[in-house]
Amino acid sequence: MSLLVLLRHGESTWNRENLFTGWVDVDLSDRGEKEARQAGRLLREAALEPGVVHSSVQRRAIRTAVLAMEEMDLLWLPLRCHWRLNERHYGALQGKDKRRTAAEFGAEQVRLWRRSYDVPPPPVGLDDPMHPRHDPRYRDLAPDVLPASECLKDVVARVLPYWHDAVVPDLRAGRRVLIAAHGNSLRGLVKHLEGISDDDIADLNLPTGNPLVYRLDDDLGPEGRPGLMGLRGRYLDEDAARAGAEAVAHQADEPPQA
Repeated sequence: MSLLVLLRHGESTWNRENLFTGWVDVDLSDRGEKEARQAGRLLREAALEPGVVHSSVQRRAIRTAVLAMEEMDLLWLPLRCHWRLNERHYGALQGKDKRRTAAEFGAEQVRLWRRSYDVPPPPVGLDDPMHPRHDPRYRDLAPDVLPASECLKDVVARVLPYWHDAVVPDLRAGRRVLIAAHGNSLRGLVKHLEGISDDDIADLNLPTGNPLVYRLDDDLGPEGRPGLMGLRGRYLDEDAARAGAEAVAHQADEPPQA
């Protein structure tokens, strides 16, 4: 049996402001830092400390990993960062308020951009500062792998090679693996692990800062019966996970009228 823990980063400053973030490299909010530390405490109390940690190259995921590792007194663990675990690139929506975008384009269109499997948002241009070719951390990557916008299908296509080439060898070697990443890169992994259909993945919302634990069989398929959200993975704080997922689902909704 192999152990895999998926951890969406703690709340970021743009999560707090309800903005589309994507590849913009924002930091954790104060609440996000507390969520990251709480994730580490939950893993320590459950005796589920990892043996290796993977992260994206975005600071909100890296800092979540480091704060959780610090809480477990495991700062010495190897931390492997890779762009393939980045959040999806939200194209021209990056930096925009989700509710205002829904008011401008319509709630159904924004839902398609946020949650459909194969409809990307409008792209950014090559000269737009939010295009990743202007970020020094991606300067050595081939231009054709740098996204101007992504749908979840695109994210799955870039995440799975890293899963097979980097994560699976760790699991096969008997290491407990923690992946600290993002809502959509982790949705892509969960889709793969759970065999979720292209249509049904639209309804999966992952909360911030709450470890999702998978026990995997010899074929690296999830063991156990479906539980919260129909997943065979188990959240270490199910009440907080349920509330957090509900909040994510309604980020683009109109606020209630006074």
